Amino acid sequence: MVARPATAHAFTADAVEFVRFCYARRRVGWPELYDEMCAVASRGLFRGWGPDELEAHGIGFGLFEMPRLAARVTEIVTEDRARAKAATVAPLPVVAPASA
Repeated sequence: MVARPATAHAFTADAVEFVRFCYARRRVGWPELYDEMCAVASRGLFRGWGPDELEAHGIGFGLFEMPRLAARVTEIVTEDRARAKAATVAPLPVVAPASA
């Protein structure tokens, strides 16, 4: 028996929102975030979607999909953390020199 790679579906915008939803519920890294994603999917907590609906949007929970899922989730979380950090760093106000 020859192992075939799973058909890779591209992540949709809804898939990215699912990852953000799961990360907002539990701010942890991989693989703990995978556990949260599985829990959310099994309970249909994101738009009522289960694993089948999420797979249609590019999120597969199977063993063969794991490397691609881990890479994409890490990318999304890293981008969101950088965006949040940039939003908290306010530019210093410009102060006019004092007149003597």
